[in-house]
Amino acid sequence: MTILKDFRDDRLAEQYELYPYPQRDPQDEKRRLLIGTPSHLNEIEYWVFGGKRKYSEPLRVLIAGCGTGDAAIMVAQQMARRHSLGEVVCLDRAHNVLSIVKERAKIRNLNNLRIVQGSILDLPNLSLGLFDYIDCCGVLHHLPNPSQGLAILKTMLAPQGGIGLMVYAPYGRTGVYMLQKALSYLAPLEEKPVKRLNIAKKIMQHLPSTAWLRFNNNFSDHILGGDSGLYDLLLNPRDTPYTIDELWTLVEGTGFKINALMEPVRYDPYYLTSDPMIRAKMDEMDTRSKAIISEALAGNMATHVMYISHQEDRWVRTDPCAMECVPYVRETPIEVLIRRILPSNLLPHVMNGLTVHLSLPSQAKMLLSLIDGKRNLGEIFELACQRGLAKNKIMSVWQETFSKCESMNQIFVRSLS
Repeated sequence: MTILKDFRDDRLAEQYELYPYPQRDPQDEKRRLLIGTPSHLNEIEYWVFGGKRKYSEPLRVLIAGCGTGDAAIMVAQQMARRHSLGEVVCLDRAHNVLSIVKERAKIRNLNNLRIVQGSILDLPNLSLGLFDYIDCCGVLHHLPNPSQGLAILKTMLAPQGGIGLMVYAPYGRTGVYMLQKALSYLAPLEEKPVKRLNIAKKIMQHLPSTAWLRFNNNFSDHILGGDSGLYDLLLNPRDTPYTIDELWTLVEGTGFKINALMEPVRYDPYYLTSDPMIRAKMDEMDTRSKAIISEALAGNMATHVMYISHQEDRWVRTDPCAMECVPYVRETPIEVLIRRILPSNLLPHVMNGLTVHLSLPSQAKMLLSLIDGKRNLGEIFELACQRGLAKNKIMSVWQETFSKCESMNQIFVRSLS
């Protein structure tokens, strides 16, 4: 395989040495843990392994293009808290970026995290072995050939493993590419990074009131991200966004299949209209078509996040209606989720400034209150019946409640067998 690199790739490497991204102060690890999607351990367990992987099984994780370490620190800390066996390998080619990751890990006393300097394109020669899970966030869209990068990751992924993938999306980044275009003339790649950054700062100080970037609240790197955030957003040497349709083609064309889009409800256009005729028409469409419609109608998707696996593997989740399955929350405490349910039994869900309302059964609050991450569904049903929920209704109430909460990426199930 011929590895593609070019002038833009060289400037990208230079950028991240000078301006490690995202901007992070290692001392902040003493007071908080940043969490997100993908690569939250509870998500990995469900969307990659179907809730069937035992905690005692070693887990090998690769963060392919770790940046300053948000995903690496998150999953390594979660594994440490759970006393899970395995390791998190942090791969990045920027020395200064990896120095920040090392310091963050040191402050947290994480000994399950290993640093490797290199890029995705170097993986075939690094002898790292196979990984059960790979995080690749904000990387593919910077590569000279994204499909080549994804194909390399495929060779590193163990059978039945999965990848958490994130790329930029065009519609939700309206305004960004307009500024990038202007700055490609005013601050061309051939100039020194410091000079390019100074020009970008001057442009931002005098940005016309009509500039679309002023109206886009989907990101804040140019405001809160410091020099590294501004540079990465507006001066990045290569930034190729993907519509969900284009990303779907890339993923399937590289030999993967999509386990789930994050969050599933975000890609369901049912919640973007109340017209019965249009909803009926949407119901006849496949998942890909629905996702395409959702992106185009909402207009606010700045990124696409998905979990993918080998095309030949079978992804089978734990049956959420099996009496022995154990429901559990992703992160938000169940009592907080319950408090969000309105008296009308509608559950508001905010997605980049867009609020949709998911309708729940009237008994959903009571059923949700019994989820503690330990009780199996049979035990939950028994308690629910003791509290007045009719036996002939309990399964339908659960199915609807779980389906809505799962689509929000809030509640999962696992098997203890």
